[in-house]
Amino acid sequence: MAVTVTDEPGDVVDPSEVSSPRSWRRAFADLAQGWRQRPLWGYLGWQDIKQRYRRSVLGPLWISISMGVIALGLGILYSALFQISLATFLPHVAVGLLIWNFVSGCILEGSEVFIANEGLIKFLPAPLSLHIYRLVWRQTLFFLHNLVVWVVLMIVFPHPLGLSTLLAIPAFVLLAINGAWVAILAGILATRFRDIPPIIASVTQLVFYLTPIVWSVDILSDNPAARERAQLVELNPVFHFVEIVRQPLLGQEIVGRYWLVTGVITIVGWAAALICLRNYRSRVAYWV
Repeated sequence: MAVTVTDEPGDVVDPSEVSSPRSWRRAFADLAQGWRQRPLWGYLGWQDIKQRYRRSVLGPLWISISMGVIALGLGILYSALFQISLATFLPHVAVGLLIWNFVSGCILEGSEVFIANEGLIKFLPAPLSLHIYRLVWRQTLFFLHNLVVWVVLMIVFPHPLGLSTLLAIPAFVLLAINGAWVAILAGILATRFRDIPPIIASVTQLVFYLTPIVWSVDILSDNPAARERAQLVELNPVFHFVEIVRQPLLGQEIVGRYWLVTGVITIVGWAAALICLRNYRSRVAYWV
């Protein structure tokens, strides 16, 4: 008579897979079980924000205030340096920072997502993906708070927004999906090799300056001597993710190749993350 055993609560696994912790079924089951626990990681993500601003009068509103102050300072400074209209450049910088904060949050916090949850991983039988979903949800809440800055700027500096603005929704969903696989890869690697987090932090800082957040590609494109160099920015994968969200939010022309590049990166990135999750998921509890 065939016998089945459970690998995780609610998961039935074939006996032939029990002997080997490396299983595609277990990897996909981890992602599925984590997704089914949405009430848990949704609550935990919201509590993370509330705890950070505990006993603060303005509470999470400080998220938007701090981001708005930084965007205003950088916008005024660089618009003067580049001699660009503040009405044009300030929204460019603010929306760029809005997207960058989400990207850098997934990368930096993703590199320590399992290390920071050492106690939960060791003593609570929960899928690893729960911590990934919690991280991405927390960064999404930060993004939504900061979106207030964009609303204010669109009132002060009106842009030609239309139905294309709605493309920002699927663009952000795609961004969040990529944030998840980045957190899985960075989290597992950093748990095994503790030198990885500071390396990732240094590289992320470099990527910020290489990505047109506080500068614009149009500045290089308008300069005949630097026009060819402007094309090199497309070698930066973060650039494409920033643009697919920023273009609809600013009412700019939608460039299809940015969506194509991000789609390819999504497929390749998730393939690498699934391989990593399959091979090393069972070792994370020992590495932390």
